[in-house]
Amino acid sequence: MSDLPNCPACASEFTYDDGIQYVCPECGNEWSKSGEPSDAEAGSGIRDANGNMLADGDTVTVIKDLKVKGSSSVVKVGTKVKNIRLVDGDHDIDCKVDGIGPMKLKSIFVKKA
Repeated sequence: MSDLPNCPACASEFTYDDGIQYVCPECGNEWSKSGEPSDAEAGSGIRDANGNMLADGDTVTVIKDLKVKGSSSVVKVGTKVKNIRLVDGDHDIDCKVDGIGPMKLKSIFVKKA
């Protein structure tokens, strides 16, 4: 029987030692041996397409043309969106886009300006 801890994410017993951390092969979770949260665990906030942390009030730039559902308008690449608000859910940014109005965006389609 192994003396390695079970995975904290999925409770799998098939974990292994990878030098400075433990790894779960079933779910891919990695955690440090010391019990301190690693950089990936500590940064559990919302990140943009480049991996930068986002916060309420930030300005972001759209990185892909986005069709507006139920309308013929499009949010073009390079559109700056000011004063965002982070929310829980699939679309994690509430904002107001100039010329279109209030809408929700996914953080994977924006980068921090």
